[in-house]
Amino acid sequence: MNMQAGQPTGAQASLQERMDRLLHDPELCQRLIDRLARALEGIEGQRMRFMEVCGTHTVSIFQSGLRSMLPESVVHLSGPGCPVCVTHDSEVAAFIEMAGREKVIIATFGDLLRVPGPGGRSLKHALAEGARVKVVYSPLDALALARDNPGDLVVFLGIGFETTAPAVAGTLLAARMQGIKNFSVFPMHKLVPPALTALLSDPDCKVDAFLLPGHVAMVTGLEPYRFLAEQWRVPGCVGGFEPADILLALCRLAESLRDREPRVENAYPRAVGEQGNPRACELVDKVYEPKDALWRGLGMIPASGLGIRAEYADMDALQRLGVEVREVPKIPGCRCGEVLKGIATPRQCPLFGKACTPLEPVGPCMVSTEGSCAAYYKYSL
Repeated sequence: MNMQAGQPTGAQASLQERMDRLLHDPELCQRLIDRLARALEGIEGQRMRFMEVCGTHTVSIFQSGLRSMLPESVVHLSGPGCPVCVTHDSEVAAFIEMAGREKVIIATFGDLLRVPGPGGRSLKHALAEGARVKVVYSPLDALALARDNPGDLVVFLGIGFETTAPAVAGTLLAARMQGIKNFSVFPMHKLVPPALTALLSDPDCKVDAFLLPGHVAMVTGLEPYRFLAEQWRVPGCVGGFEPADILLALCRLAESLRDREPRVENAYPRAVGEQGNPRACELVDKVYEPKDALWRGLGMIPASGLGIRAEYADMDALQRLGVEVREVPKIPGCRCGEVLKGIATPRQCPLFGKACTPLEPVGPCMVSTEGSCAAYYKYSL
């Protein structure tokens, strides 16, 4: 019998099952925790404040109960690793303005529907007021929407980090090749390394080591993160998402601090190669160019975003619609920005669990399934 393309064979499935069991094995995890404790003994103060910069790590750390298993001297800080959370209020205001335009269809991932902008208004409110907003699962779905609605301009809200940018770039190229002229993108993609520089430059952000994002590193490789060790003397380690993956990465970080030899390492070699995915990077470079970008909590960071190149300007929604990203008032009382910088925990926000819950979110960190506030609320309230 022929196997379907991409479907694992019985041997492959069995190997994956064994790997999954191993990565959740309590005995292996305990050995890694013991290794981490031994490394901490050689660190001055025996303390390590590590920050994860991936929303999937945020959820995995809470979901697996790792926070309660780690030595007390290991402090976990949540960073700006949730794409929805780092989307700036000004960007939210801009895409809500787009939603109000005639003959415009907004195509978006579901989480963005409930992200509040000025006055607490979101795309969900715009939808209730008659705006045409469609939830899609990929940028190609948005391209199909444009093909099916030739009299309307479809605006895809392009959020995410280096992980999602290649797919959006490929969709823009597909639109050009297919002659679909009513497809556009609001480019809000952000780059992780400049955000880490911004964090390290902030005296309020006291980070000893970074648990680097596995999904992003699959695209970029390790090279963009070398500056952590070379310029800032801060170690970084790419980690996977299972309990043993995360613990191994933490061991590597602690041992780097112990040895006083800051290193940028890869503890996720089964998925991340040294060079990442060169083809995906080429695709992004063809369509996008670095631009200054606004981050919630971090403000404007030079060259931390991706803007659409001039040769594809006809597919830039901001230019097509003449919409500007303007400064807008912050959400009163919301401390999402401080949470994303690791200088406050969700519980330190006066709105957390009271005025702000997953059912009635005030800030984006409670909206997204990868948000720190949502994780705190679900797993440790």
